[in-house]
Amino acid sequence: MILIKTEEEIRKMREACQIAARVLDKLSTYLAPGVNTYDLDQTGKRLIESFGAISTVYNYRIGNRSFPAYTCISVNEEIVHGIGSMKRVLRTGDNVTLDVTVTYDGFIGDNARTFLIGQAEPELENLVKSTETALYHGIEQARPGKRVGDISHAVQKYIESIPLAIVRDFVGHGIGRSMHEEPQIPNFGEPRTGKKLKPGMTLAIEPMVNMGSAEVEMAADGWTAITRDGKPSAHFEHTVLVTANGPEILTKIKK
Repeated sequence: MILIKTEEEIRKMREACQIAARVLDKLSTYLAPGVNTYDLDQTGKRLIESFGAISTVYNYRIGNRSFPAYTCISVNEEIVHGIGSMKRVLRTGDNVTLDVTVTYDGFIGDNARTFLIGQAEPELENLVKSTETALYHGIEQARPGKRVGDISHAVQKYIESIPLAIVRDFVGHGIGRSMHEEPQIPNFGEPRTGKKLKPGMTLAIEPMVNMGSAEVEMAADGWTAITRDGKPSAHFEHTVLVTANGPEILTKIKK
């Protein structure tokens, strides 16, 4: 069942999402050559706590496994769910995805952005720019009367026109009191298919795009998804509210 949020729930979602957005924005200022991703994650922890929120991903359980980090930091060939490590030191030319999910007053805000460290190769710049553009193509479809497949198809159509490869193993999702609610939102699909969108739905739309093959494998840590061919990946995400007047990006920082 897809949950329709009440006005009070939407107010709380806005608060949580603004915190998630501000933490991500502040955390990005610490990106630099020579910084290790463990220290970045610990900075993320402190930033989340400074807003009175908690990390949604820390100790997130799948079976008997618990996620050990406070943010997801994915570098180069890492697609999603990267775990901060003192051994992973950023270098000029790297691409780094910061994925910040926080819980505040019982509701969750989720967002991600891929950043370039210093001067990067033109192909990598194109990957990052194109993935962000694809996100907004998807968001544009988050309107009453549209369907989940319209979001999915908009992302797919744009990315495959580049052409780049869409990750199919991980998808966007509904979000609210839980990090993963219905519906699932693939980044590929047919228009006019899937659940119909209605005002009050809150959705995490998140294209993940690879420079090479779309094939994915899991790293030895059991959490981090990486590209099978070792080529770079990018990931952008916003939490979006469906309204009668169109999509409202809840994780866009309000002035």
